Order: sequence, then structure tokens, then C-alpha cells
Amino acid sequence: MMIAMQVPRPGAKFERVEREVPTPGVEELLIRVHACGVCHSDVVTVEGHFPGLQYPRVPGHEVIGSVEAVGANVRGWAVGDRAGVGWFGGSCGHCRRCRRGEQFACEKYLGAATGVTRDGGYATHMLADASAVAHVPLDLDEVEAAPLLCAGLTTFNALRNSGAGPGDLVVIQGVGGLGHLGIQFSARLGFRTIAVNRGREKEAIARALGAHDYIDSEDGDVVEALQARGGAKAIIATVSNADAMKAIVGGLGPNGTLMVIGAVGTFDIDTFGALLIKRAAVKGWYSGVAVDSEDTFAFSKLHGISSRNEVFPLEEAQAAYDRMMSGKARFKVVIRMD
Repeated sequence: MMIAMQVPRPGAKFERVEREVPTPGVEELLIRVHACGVCHSDVVTVEGHFPGLQYPRVPGHEVIGSVEAVGANVRGWAVGDRAGVGWFGGSCGHCRRCRRGEQFACEKYLGAATGVTRDGGYATHMLADASAVAHVPLDLDEVEAAPLLCAGLTTFNALRNSGAGPGDLVVIQGVGGLGHLGIQFSARLGFRTIAVNRGREKEAIARALGAHDYIDSEDGDVVEALQARGGAKAIIATVSNADAMKAIVGGLGPNGTLMVIGAVGTFDIDTFGALLIKRAAVKGWYSGVAVDSEDTFAFSKLHGISSRNEVFPLEEAQAAYDRMMSGKARFKVVIRMD
């Protein structure tokens, strides 16, 4: 038998259930879960914000585990292999988008997401499409590595696709679950890294993580402060606040890009002053596919990048989720299957 913490209906509390351990189907892997990060995107499942979401559903898309069984037509995996699963739900490998290297937008699996369209990692076992699973280095700690599969992957991938080069000014907006990893990646990628956050409470930790400078968004005009430093080549917006993004976009320099990785709905932009005259841009960034997760693991291992976590047992999934939603966690919450 397996144990899962499922959401029975939108807005409901988690409930503990026991199920038969599933058998992997064609091109699937059965994964025994060792640890699963609690991501703010889990609210999509808990509150029912995803169109067509079916219940009950087990959230969780920052999963570290090991392969317990291999389905038919799966190549490259064996029982016992260490495995990781992020938001990416899989790809067919043969549609127009997959053939062009755009597996995240696969026509067959478009919109597929771990812990959303299929059960995720708030459980002792889970099934995953083999194309969605990343190989995990044996010497990465399971708890420290779990948040790298979404919070880490998303910031790392956004940074390396932002157009910034070594020495360029890069801003990490928000020093939280994503931001504290983004600072580490940005500094080690060779960017001149500035952390922007409300208040001075997190300044010391931001600098300790690698930020070269810190701006308190409540102490003066952030745009003026960034323009005084030459303007940002990239701003990685990790916050979940539309007004905060609107307030910082003017801090972009020529050819700068605001990389939006936090879903906030809509916000207004001064298309002339903030974008046109500087040839600047606002771009959304999808988390990444399995090979991007493997790149994130490799870079993190090389540079000693890890997540700072608060750890809860599986049976306390509700407390873990509530702690994450409170905004008081330092900095990520991880469920460990003891």
C-alpha cells in the first residue's frame, strides 16, 4: 500500500488516504518518493485554479525519489535509478513542437503538469511519464535538491535565457523561495547581482547568498535606484504581486528584459517610456523540461548551490502547505518521506 495526501475538492483541506501502489503503464515510471518541495504553484491544485482539473488530486512537483518499476517501451531507466520530477508533465517527442526543441509546448501534452493534471509527490509513490523525469546525481541531498526542480530550475533557466552576459546588471526581485536560489545562480553565472525586496530584514542573507547590492523597495524609488546604476539587463520577477512588477519594469536598461516567472494576472506597462525607447521587453518564462532539470542539478553541484528549507513529514502536509502560504518560511518548505 502507498500513502497519499490528496485534495478531495477545490479549497478543501488535505486528507490522508491509502491506495494500492500503481503499476506503471506504457512509457511510465513508478517512483518511490523520498522528498517533495512545497511550491506556491501548488495553490493551483488546492484552490482549483486550473481549467478542467479533476479531483481528488495529489499535488507536488518538486519530487526527488527512485525508480521502483519501469513500464513498457521505457529506455534509459532502471529500477533503483535516482529520479526527479518537476512541473513539466512530459512530451511525445514527435509532434511539430517537439521536433523543433519546444517540448514544453508539446501538442499532445500541452498544459500537462505534475501534481495538477496527474498526481504528484505528496505521496510515498507516484507515476510519471518517462519523458518528464530527470536523472538526479547520487551525491545531491534529497531535501536540498527537491526545490531545485521548480524554484531552482525556473530561476536558473530564466537567467540563462535572459540575454544577460557576464558582468551585466541583473536584478532578482523578491528574496523568497525562488529569489534566494535566483541570487545564488545569478552571482555564480557572473552577473552583477542586485536583490530587491521590501524592507531590510533579508539584506544580510541576500548578500551572504551572493548579491553584490541590495535595494529596499520601500525606501525610495526602485526605478531611479536601478537607473542610477545604469539600468538592468535583466530583471527576474519572482514575486507574486502585479503592482511590484509594474513598479520595477522602468528599471530596465537598453535591450533589457523583465523575465516574469511568477503568475500575477495582468498589470499595466508604460509601453513608450519603459519599453519602446529602450528596446526593452517583458517575457514570460516556462519552468523547463527534464534536461533543464539535469542542467540545474549539474550547475548547483558544481557551485555548491542549495536551497534553505524547513522540513515536514508527509503526515503534516497541511501544516507544510500552510507554512508555505504564510510567506514566513525561510525559504522553502519540503516534505520528507521518513
